[in-house]
Amino acid sequence: MNSLIDTHAHLDFPQFESDLDQVVERAVSAGVCSIINAGTSEANSYRVVALSKRYEPLWAAVGIHPHFVEEVSPSWPEVLESLAENPKVVAIGETGLDFYRNLSAPEIQEQVFREHIRLACRVNKPLIIHSRSASAATLKVLQEEKLPPRKGIMHCFSGDRQDLRNFIKLGFYLSVAGPVTYPRSHALRELIKEVPRERLLLETDCPYLSPQAYRGIRNEPAFIKATYERVALLLNMEITSLATQIQENVFRLFPELA
Repeated sequence: MNSLIDTHAHLDFPQFESDLDQVVERAVSAGVCSIINAGTSEANSYRVVALSKRYEPLWAAVGIHPHFVEEVSPSWPEVLESLAENPKVVAIGETGLDFYRNLSAPEIQEQVFREHIRLACRVNKPLIIHSRSASAATLKVLQEEKLPPRKGIMHCFSGDRQDLRNFIKLGFYLSVAGPVTYPRSHALRELIKEVPRERLLLETDCPYLSPQAYRGIRNEPAFIKATYERVALLLNMEITSLATQIQENVFRLFPELA
């Protein structure tokens, strides 16, 4: 099986500087055919685009994480719009709201989030959205703004049942990461059963959120197979059937990967 897809990674982070060639090789050996590397700042967005040119399985999303919105240059929308012209850039993000850590002022987070949405419309690419302890505010922004045709992904979904329904109704896909494998993640596993299978995606968010079998060590794309296995068991599916469903979902959202 060589059809696993990691829809959210950060292989441009310092944790991978010393062995990125080997990390990509291990991912391919584990059956991972595509990895979407998400930008978190202007500098990181340049890096994910550069890596997508260097490694065939890598694709890029360009964006400013809510933690870093107070560090942007005045020309950041133009920077991202220019980067988005690259054919291996498939999305705008990650962007959104984070009221859990509040490392940036909420009003600036919202302002930059709204500009990302407008950028996604201009370049006709879906969004990759980070929302932590901010579901109501995220929903409000998404309801008030015109959205790109393919909408996008609620990355590393961790909301409640109503959040799930709200984001699905808006047309978004929900992506699940390693926490679905954790022994105490009963509520998340029950919610995953309610996600329409045509809207489900999987990710690592590496180097963070290693699946249970790899807890305590750096996460990497090869480990996504453990998440596929746990979700397949949860949904009473063969892993090959789940991989086919996820691939179909990814190709619908990101036809460039097909």
